[in-house]
Amino acid sequence: MQSVTLIIDKRRELSTKYKKLLSDKNNEVIVSKSLISAIKLIQDKEPDIIIISDSIDSDLSDYCKKIRALTYNMRPVIIAVSKSAELDDKLSVLANGADDFISEPVNSQEFVMRIKAHLRRELESNMDMKNFLPGRNYSMRAIKRTILEKELRAVLLISIENFESYKETYTELASDKVMQTYCAIIRSVLSDNDYFGSISDNKLIVITDGLKAEKLANYLTFAFDSVSSKFYSPQDIKRGYMLMQGDEYAGRRANFVHTTIGIVTNEFVHYNDAAQLMNALEQIHAMADNPAKSNYLIERPKLSAEDSISYEVNKKIAIIEEDEAMNVLLRTILNLQGYEIAEDYCDSPALIILDAGDSDTLKGLELCRQIRQNPDFNRTKLIVTSVFHDKESVLNAGADIYIPKPYEISSLIKWVEQLLSD
Repeated sequence: MQSVTLIIDKRRELSTKYKKLLSDKNNEVIVSKSLISAIKLIQDKEPDIIIISDSIDSDLSDYCKKIRALTYNMRPVIIAVSKSAELDDKLSVLANGADDFISEPVNSQEFVMRIKAHLRRELESNMDMKNFLPGRNYSMRAIKRTILEKELRAVLLISIENFESYKETYTELASDKVMQTYCAIIRSVLSDNDYFGSISDNKLIVITDGLKAEKLANYLTFAFDSVSSKFYSPQDIKRGYMLMQGDEYAGRRANFVHTTIGIVTNEFVHYNDAAQLMNALEQIHAMADNPAKSNYLIERPKLSAEDSISYEVNKKIAIIEEDEAMNVLLRTILNLQGYEIAEDYCDSPALIILDAGDSDTLKGLELCRQIRQNPDFNRTKLIVTSVFHDKESVLNAGADIYIPKPYEISSLIKWVEQLLSD
């Protein structure tokens, strides 16, 4: 992403000279000759550096103070440029919000190197040091600037799903290497005009040409899946899932990591602000998420029709427990917790609590396999309880969580809350 430098200077000759010195492919320079237009540019562009000359019709110290108050949430670097070399003037300007004071006339090389040093420090202060990427604040600033562009641009929200489960299983160091590997893959296919930054530990942002966005997403899903087998132990690869440790005896099945990419462009929709664009991007990203594999989805023109299908959020829980007393107890407690109890597991509930059966028949495990193989239950979570204490057999049958009997009800409630919030 280009940095943005705003010069507030009424003088035509010197402002043109400063713009020429600072403009390059990495830095867009804008000149404002009035206070009103400067305030509008600050709100729209959120410049990284604001250079204020004492040629303005206002006290320089007072104006630095006003600009600092106006930009408290974006915190740009403010540099005062003045014909004065008096110490009192310098101290007053610096005390009122300026980060640097430059006395004119100034050597051109020194001027350029000072500005570059401030830009470098500004970028480094917003850097995610694990991935060496600009952080969330810088990324949101890049999105805001993209909205103002007239050319076709696309924003990609790229995530690694099941990242927290991977971190818990393989340690933070291993999860950092997964993210760094993916970042290297993404960097390898970006051009100088593209922006690449992070939003959170497992979410990245790419801003690119609208015409190549889908090809880029298609390649990234393929490339991530091609290298993902290197991330796991041979035992997990053989099982086909990550075996996570829960309580002392409980176990959790977690899918392997995969990438999900949501894409929006300015081709069909004009976004008014960064928050509106991010909201649309999050929705597209959520629709793109496939629990089992990498996937991407790009925003298309909206179609409307009568009697269109609508979907409701499913929060039902089905209980399959032969012990009648335990069945009643679970229904009562979950009802008190605010959950809706499904009458039958065939209602495709969000969660099924299933007893594996006695140690001789274990008929519940066969039902677990049947449920897991049925595509109607792709998004249904399974908690299997059992007196048969073999967590791998239970998880291999398709359970998401294995809880050995006897168990604490509070422990079960904790897993229910966690699975339904995933």
